Amino acid sequence: MSHSQLDRAHLVATVARLLARIRERFPTAGLLAVAEALRDIVNRHAERAERIARPVWRLRLMSTLLLLLGIACVGWLFWSLRWSQPKTTTFTETLQMMEAGLSMLFFLGAGAVYIASLELRSKRRRCLQALHELRALAHIVDLHQLTKDPDRALHPGVDTESSPERPLTPFQLTRYLDYCTEILSLIGKVGALYAQDFPDPQAVDAVDDIEDLTTGLSGKIWQKIMILTNHPTRDEDRA
Repeated sequence: MSHSQLDRAHLVATVARLLARIRERFPTAGLLAVAEALRDIVNRHAERAERIARPVWRLRLMSTLLLLLGIACVGWLFWSLRWSQPKTTTFTETLQMMEAGLSMLFFLGAGAVYIASLELRSKRRRCLQALHELRALAHIVDLHQLTKDPDRALHPGVDTESSPERPLTPFQLTRYLDYCTEILSLIGKVGALYAQDFPDPQAVDAVDDIEDLTTGLSGKIWQKIMILTNHPTRDEDRA
């Protein structure tokens, strides 16, 4: 395995192991569905990456044909100027023929470049759609930890009618929050896989945004974990 690239197989195994840990400790938690969604995304990555890397031959053929047509127009222009009778072709007519030929070459070349760019934009769109899915998943993780208040777990009080359920012990809450940070970290790594397979500048920027998002969300969660771990009461062992 190369140490300069992320290994998809290792990432799949890591996500699967995390999913098993969450299932064993929190079999009914909504966080389990988030981990399953991340597993599905990782499993679909290979197929998506292959589609993104696959050449779009239809667009490449159209672009090549336009370029060949442009070259043929230039050849026809020079052939016309070379073999036309000087007595029947004035200087003004020659300039007009050159202008018409060069204009046709310009538009055909521009069309070829535009069609060639369609392949890149199509691949970029698919990559950004996958990264948007990861970004949404990160926000879902944040929603799951939003009501996990370490102070209420350490110092239970009287709930109101609209208070969320807080059945977790301080240790269980610590594990839950730790799983959230692991999922966020893995989301960032899956995003890096897309940039690794398709190093487009816009895709790389989107991956960096996801990394910043997951790092910021993990920072908030770690503040809660520190409150729990610094409390003297711990009654269970870590997973």
